[in-house]
Amino acid sequence: MRLENLCVSRPGVVRKAALGDYTAVKLTKCLVVSQLLLAGPGAGSSYVTTYAGKGHFPLVEKGRSVLLCATSRDYPGVIRVLRHLQADIERVTGYRPAVLLDTIPEAPAIVVVGTLGRHPLIDRLAKSGKLHAASIMGRWEAFAIQAIEEPLPGVRQALVIAGSDKRGTIFGMFDLSQQIGVSPWYWWADVPPKRKEALYILPGAHVELGPKVKYRGIFINDEAPALSGWAYETFGGFNHHFYEKVFELILRLKGNFLWPAMWGRAFYDDDPENPRLADEYGVVISTSHHEPMMRAHDEWRRYGSGPWNYALNQAKLQEFWREGIRRMGSYESIVTIGMRGDGDEPMSEETNIALLERIVQDQRRILEEVTGKKATDIPQVWALYKEVQDYYDRGMRVPDDVTLLLCDDNWGNIRRLPKPDAPPRAGGYGIYYHYDYVGGPRNYKWLNTNQIARVWEQMHLAYEHGARQIWIVNVGDIKPMEFPIDFFLDYAWDPERIGAEDLPAYVRSWAEEQFGSEHAAEIATFLTKYTTYNSRRKPELLAPTTYSLMNYREAERVVADYTGLEQRARRLFNTLPTEYRDAFYQLVLHPIEACANLNRLYVTVGKNHLYARQGRASTNALAKARELFQRDAEITHYYNKVLADGKWNHMMDQTHIGYTSWQQPETNIMPEVKEIPLREAADMGVAIEGSESWWPGGEGEAVLPEFDPFHRQSYYIEVFNRGKQPFHFSARPAYRWLRVSPEKGTVVDEQRLWVTVDWRKAPTGRHRVPITISGPSGNVVVIAPVFHPHAPRPETVQGFVESNGYIAIEAEHYTTAVTRDGVGWQRIPDLGRTFSAMTPFPVTAPRQVPGGSSPHLAYAVYLFTAGEAKVKAYLSPTLDYYGEGQQCYGVSFDDQPVQIVNIHEGRTFQDWEESVRNNVTVTVSRHTIDQPGQHVLKLWVVDPGVVVQRLVVETGKVRPSYLGPPESYYGSGSAR
Repeated sequence: MRLENLCVSRPGVVRKAALGDYTAVKLTKCLVVSQLLLAGPGAGSSYVTTYAGKGHFPLVEKGRSVLLCATSRDYPGVIRVLRHLQADIERVTGYRPAVLLDTIPEAPAIVVVGTLGRHPLIDRLAKSGKLHAASIMGRWEAFAIQAIEEPLPGVRQALVIAGSDKRGTIFGMFDLSQQIGVSPWYWWADVPPKRKEALYILPGAHVELGPKVKYRGIFINDEAPALSGWAYETFGGFNHHFYEKVFELILRLKGNFLWPAMWGRAFYDDDPENPRLADEYGVVISTSHHEPMMRAHDEWRRYGSGPWNYALNQAKLQEFWREGIRRMGSYESIVTIGMRGDGDEPMSEETNIALLERIVQDQRRILEEVTGKKATDIPQVWALYKEVQDYYDRGMRVPDDVTLLLCDDNWGNIRRLPKPDAPPRAGGYGIYYHYDYVGGPRNYKWLNTNQIARVWEQMHLAYEHGARQIWIVNVGDIKPMEFPIDFFLDYAWDPERIGAEDLPAYVRSWAEEQFGSEHAAEIATFLTKYTTYNSRRKPELLAPTTYSLMNYREAERVVADYTGLEQRARRLFNTLPTEYRDAFYQLVLHPIEACANLNRLYVTVGKNHLYARQGRASTNALAKARELFQRDAEITHYYNKVLADGKWNHMMDQTHIGYTSWQQPETNIMPEVKEIPLREAADMGVAIEGSESWWPGGEGEAVLPEFDPFHRQSYYIEVFNRGKQPFHFSARPAYRWLRVSPEKGTVVDEQRLWVTVDWRKAPTGRHRVPITISGPSGNVVVIAPVFHPHAPRPETVQGFVESNGYIAIEAEHYTTAVTRDGVGWQRIPDLGRTFSAMTPFPVTAPRQVPGGSSPHLAYAVYLFTAGEAKVKAYLSPTLDYYGEGQQCYGVSFDDQPVQIVNIHEGRTFQDWEESVRNNVTVTVSRHTIDQPGQHVLKLWVVDPGVVVQRLVVETGKVRPSYLGPPESYYGSGSAR
């Protein structure tokens, strides 16, 4: 049957229509009629099954696939993506369905794909009420997928994929592709389709009501050397062959927006097919924050003349911009307006607000003259990037229809948000966010270091403050940012779908989508842990001195964390089916393996330098760090040359070792290692945990950290050789209840001795127990301080217990939480450098006056020390996004007055640099503890946006470390 015989007038747009006699249920991501169905990462059930059943639509059954029917009246992009759906069905089942245009055959079952108002059969089914399309009519990018019985004579059953607009139809098809088992990363990360013999669609209408954020996309940036080398080798450049893969990926992820590659690239000029193909696919093109009027930065080098200075070169710049708008034509675009300095630099110092406002006025006049439209009818964006925000803060304004694109600080911390009571703007607000950056205090471009928990926290802030027009994220070279890109676009589709506590389930669901259910939980752990470890310190910022080699075994624990994760991931890699290994390596194993090796390298170099100062014989053996440097090159070689038969060659070309400034080194540079001459005879040295010194060469006593029965610590003593000949040693504690293991032995290079206390025999009180280490050079005495209080006993104490001058608490481990009037502290799992984080909720709540029963967290603590106590709060480096100069929390002990701490008070640019280097800001309050014993530490809500990772109560001198001391013992007091 020819489709023209089915033409009907398009039904009127329904503003808020009920769905007939069915019950409309608003779900976390989609609207489903008559059956509870969820789709996408983080969701529950699927509307696709492999089993036949009553009312099930047979997409592929008994070796046959149904026909895919569309109309040539539809958008060309719809027809193009229909071919992708055709290929996806074949990828999954091995059966390739035929595609028919403008014909509906007589058949038991068919698939009908089309856009409302463009497909006669779909319009007819909508008008008759058989297709539940009322809910999507007139909406932005909405779609419905529904099996319909007897849609027309000769057809027993039709699966209809109907979109409210072009992208709605495209999203419907790609949603089905994802549901049947084709990951959006099937090409970009070689995720194999999930093979199935049969596919059925469950009864009911699966309806997506469209996104909550209007424009959602990525910015390809910093593309040399990795992406550029790969793109030229694979496609011959940044041409339409390359961009077709990018457009497809964006749409499969339900994005719709792109800032194209721009360093030496020009999207329009490099290949005129680029913008045409983008428009056909339905990907909205814009240009980055410093490329106004649809002209790439590199085009000024190619075609411009004179300075990039509007005050000096107005006419040439205007003509340059006119050409950009002429070339844009009718392609769906968002025009960037305003102006920055040449090459993404600040404007000159003499630039003033009046000049910038005139630039915007002139640009809008050009828009109207070239397009013949009113400027208010042309989507525009003004990016408040870096110094441009300063102009805005000083009063610069653009017309109300222009979207204000608010930005982060390039390190994932949003700089400015509108207040909840700010008047609405016709153009709305957007966010420009970063996963990758070139600039100070240091580039970070190599591997993914982005915790989705932090992305969630910051973008949740943005969404709740009304930034819902544009979300764009700088993804560098696309790879290896696959996981956080997916999260960013999935979250942008519906930020209300994923709450803070849903994040672990989201990660597991994403892992399941890529690799199946069997190992999803373990893979989710890998993804979460490696991004937590990378968030401690970005790889480019690592140094031999980053983690403490002496205190809390910090460097050892960091290396052990990575190594353990690497071993587990490698074991799983070796057991996976062969077809999954390339994807698993790219998405999971490679970032773990590469970063584990890099951390081993720097810690080994750090130990080499320390041991050289101590004159250890093992110094020279630690020059094996060169092998770890070579291992880094081998990992890169495997990714570039071996993985997926060399498909991703050059994608790991980014240098990452040997930074001396913010800019990357030209090549990776091996950190300096030392080799020292050794004495011929044996020569004993002794080092202890908690000190860089060695004895007998060190000054003062060799004193270990204190032991107590709550933490039941074990500390080490290292007996090492400073010569070439082995020697015998012995270790004798003054009391047998202090144990040293081993007590004697032979040292070739070094021997670690472990010191513990037998608490059943240790007397109460404070003791300083000498341990005599004997060797060829004489004796060294090490003091072991032991604190064994008569009370409380470990089984009766309640709360966190002081030891060695501190109590360390992960913020999540509160004793009680108090919420009032819906305001309280919200846990965000896996956010931060060590565990999870707590933040006030809701994020738009008004300022709270702390005290009494106002919202707070209470932590039971037991202190042995009276007097001054400092409370250090380890906070995520949130910025002053209201621009008010303050963002506060409260802290108090017991019923003492609450101290208000302003996390931005006195902060300098250098403080900001330090906080983003460390990915934490530490604030301090000082308190007086009247007497030892049981106390309650309280953390009070004052302002939203404060994100607390951990608290450290310091009652004495705390040994320095990067992450802070490990969490203290917590007694439940159950024996009471």
